Amino acid sequence: MHAEQTPIHFPPSPREFLQLSPAEVREQFLVEKLFESGALKIQFTACDRLVVGGAVPTTVPLILKNSKETGSDFFLARRELGALNIGAPGWIEADGIRYALGVRECLYIGQGVRDVAFGSDDPAHPARFALFSAPAHKSYPTKLVREADIKPVHLGAQATANDRVIRKCIFADGVQSCQLVLGYTSLAEGSVWNSYPTHTHTRRSEIYLYFDLPENGLVAHFAGRPDATRHIFVRNEEAVLSPPWSVHFGCGTANYRFIWAMAGENLTYDDMDPAPPAVLR
Repeated sequence: MHAEQTPIHFPPSPREFLQLSPAEVREQFLVEKLFESGALKIQFTACDRLVVGGAVPTTVPLILKNSKETGSDFFLARRELGALNIGAPGWIEADGIRYALGVRECLYIGQGVRDVAFGSDDPAHPARFALFSAPAHKSYPTKLVREADIKPVHLGAQATANDRVIRKCIFADGVQSCQLVLGYTSLAEGSVWNSYPTHTHTRRSEIYLYFDLPENGLVAHFAGRPDATRHIFVRNEEAVLSPPWSVHFGCGTANYRFIWAMAGENLTYDDMDPAPPAVLR
């Protein structure tokens, strides 16, 4: 089955952003319906040429097909890929080597891998692979990241409703990549604010993909320049694109998790430009 793809996403400039209606803000920044049973969907963006996607294999494996947007002979000819499983156990094959992935486990696939397939251990309870891809100039080894092997980083506090744990999967001091940085954050029960106090990072674009929201749960995700923010209501397994000039933080109706994926000039996780509460508007 071919990957389903929508037209490439071109984000607005900060000035254009101020002229958008609420519906247009959602159209420009929100990526919906990434996860569909038996389908592989991808969205190309002009934000550092990042790609976000979702694969939900059921009775037959899903094959990562090429796209004309790559300008190459196959999808990973000049790209790298990170896949994080947010569903039931499954597997990924990369050039014939099969990797088993449990819940919240990640596979990095390096540039040059031709054949990639996604499968589920039980079609009735499928894996749900969140996919992120960035341009690459060098081939790094394909590597599996087990959740048990990830060192958790604790941030925030219950008193400020942002007690959370960050787990880095693909980063400078861990699994090597050309420019893709990927991990996920889990909020503790009773905590709802993420990435707060917030920031921008002008040298990288970022994508947030929210998951494990309760039924009918919402996250109010904030975007825009620090002094001119707008909100976007995000539901379970939806993604938000964040160009380098935009803040990215949110507040939910209950605790949840989100994947963060970045690409740009460097791999330095904490290369951020703070946007303290006093400057937010």
